[in-house]
Parts: sequence; structure tokens; C-alpha cells
Amino acid sequence: MITQAIDSVRKPPNVLVENKLTFAGPESELSIYDTYQPAKKVKLLSDQLLFCAMVTGKKVMHSSSDNFHGEFLPHESFIMAPGSEVEIDFPIAKIAEPTTCLAIEISSDRVHQVSAMLNQQQPLNKVFGHWQYDNKLVHTQHNSETQNVLNRIVQIYSENHPDRSAMVALAVSELTIRLLHQQTREFILAFSQQEPDNNGLNAALNYIELHLNENVDIDDLARISCMSRTKFFHEFKLHLGCTPMAYQLQSRLKQAANLLKKGQQVTQTCYALGFTNSSHFSRCFKKFYGISPRQYKDRHLASLL
Repeated sequence: MITQAIDSVRKPPNVLVENKLTFAGPESELSIYDTYQPAKKVKLLSDQLLFCAMVTGKKVMHSSSDNFHGEFLPHESFIMAPGSEVEIDFPIAKIAEPTTCLAIEISSDRVHQVSAMLNQQQPLNKVFGHWQYDNKLVHTQHNSETQNVLNRIVQIYSENHPDRSAMVALAVSELTIRLLHQQTREFILAFSQQEPDNNGLNAALNYIELHLNENVDIDDLARISCMSRTKFFHEFKLHLGCTPMAYQLQSRLKQAANLLKKGQQVTQTCYALGFTNSSHFSRCFKKFYGISPRQYKDRHLASLL
């Protein structure tokens, strides 16, 4: 768990707002921020790409340049472009329950190196362009795999291992790859909605979206995409970063989260999205969002009060 890894290196605070503990690494830097009292409009600026992961508590982020104003909660990532600035509110920070966030600064050189490696080793279909970092703010839910990477990063940065530098470099590269996949996925999904008939992958994605509450068949998707089963599976995983079945499950869970935010009952949400077992739905939801559907619903409804 990330909280356990942080507890093992946390020191008594020097300040109560954005108390910072930093570890340097090759072309990267890890900072652990703890805030122990409510505060508003605390500025954060980085000259490099900054990958932030919420651990405990809640922040409210404000970015005028990206026109973003919203909550930043545990199990979420907030990625700032180099040279961007945000203002942060800490509405629920307490001495006994600090608001904690990881911030991993990644050099532009490392991002370019990783992009070049992907373009050489597994280039995208020409219609989707190239692997590259889109210089904008990203606010997203991160999955259990990203959670595991972040946990490893905290442990690697803070330990005195003889291969520490190499291990940090590998973990940061993996995190960068996940960011590039996230941005590429967002572009492809937007493209598939605008032009579902442009190419086979767009057509398959559009079909999944239109049949989200149904169990789609890989052979049907391959036929819709006009590819063989093997080629379709390879192309889908290359461009979307997961299998078609995993993608559909993630899409269902995101839609479930939207319905729960609006106050829909957990059981009703479960069956509306094609889940046949409420226990299975709850397990999948908790693995993806870090909390149960009921807790997720209550947390978001409480924030509206």
C-alpha cells in the first residue's frame, strides 16, 4: 500500500501546509506533500512534467490556463504540463488526518526518450499519428496497475539499494508510458465518436460504446473492424493499452461512477450496465476506484452539500 510506504519515510512536519519531503532520482524527483490544516489558493508550479497522485484527503484544483476547476481525490492522477501553474484548496486537512499527495517530476528529456522508444518499437497506425506527450493538464482515474507502480516508486526512491538509479529510471519510464497511453486513448476515443467509419478500430470502439451493457464477442468485434481475430486483438491492445474486454469493463465502471454521482441506487446501476451479480460489480468497482460503489456515491453526494 502507498500509505504504508509513505508512513515508513514520513518525518515530523516543518510546516503545516504542503510540508514537502523530496527524493532525487535520474531525470526525475519524488516529493511527498502533507497538509495538516485547511488552506486556500496555494500555488504549485513546475518547470517539468509533474505527475501527481492523490493518496489521502481531498484537494480542489484550479487551473485558469486549462479552464479546470474540480476535486482531486484518492485513486486519481493529476498531471501538470511543464511550466503550468495551479492553485490548490485543502478543505478537509487535519493534524490527525493530513491531505497527502505524491508528486513525481519527470524531465522533458525522459518523456521524449520514452516517446521515441514507443514510436520505434510499436508505432501507431498512421491515422492516429505518433506517440507523443500532449502539453496539457490531465485529470484521470488511475487503475490498480498504476497504483502498484506508484507504490514501487515510493519504495525504490526511499531505499538505499545499489541499483536504485536504474530501478527508478525503469519505474519512471513505466509511469510515462502509462501517461502516453492515457492521452493516446483519449484522442482515439474522441476520434472514434466523431468518425466511427474512418477505420476498423474506430468502428469497433463505437460498437462497444453503443452496446456497453451487453457482453460483446471478440469475433464480432474483429468482423466489425474487418481484421482477423489475432490482428484485431493486437491492434486494440497496442492502441488502447488493454484488451477489448478490459476496456469494456473500464467503460462500464466509468459510466457506473457517473450514475452514482447523480444519486442512482447501487443495485439499479449494477444491472443497468449489464452486471448480473452485485457482488461482482462491487469488487470490480472497488478495484478500479479504491472504494465501494456505496462509498463512492456517498462521498460525491456529500461534496454537493
